[in-house]
Amino acid sequence: MTESPEFAALDALSTEELRERAFHVARERLDVRFFWSVLRHLPGSENAAGLDGDLSETASFVDDAVAVFREFEGSGLGEEEPLLRAKFIDYLLKHDAPK
Repeated sequence: MTESPEFAALDALSTEELRERAFHVARERLDVRFFWSVLRHLPGSENAAGLDGDLSETASFVDDAVAVFREFEGSGLGEEEPLLRAKFIDYLLKHDAPK
């Protein structure tokens, strides 16, 4: 099976670039489910436990989720990096309209 050009272009990006792009799309979509799935896979994901608040305040939750993820910037994602890269690429392939 061959890779699509879109996949190859995304796979060539750094994890941080993928994260920024995926978070931008998910923030526009107010996609709480995506953010929650990412946060569950962060090293020490118990840090995400503080985000159990009222999910009816979606925009606030999204901002809080982004803030939690930013705590990990530059610190490495360890064994979870390949999984997170795959999540970001999959999300972008499904939800980021071609430009």
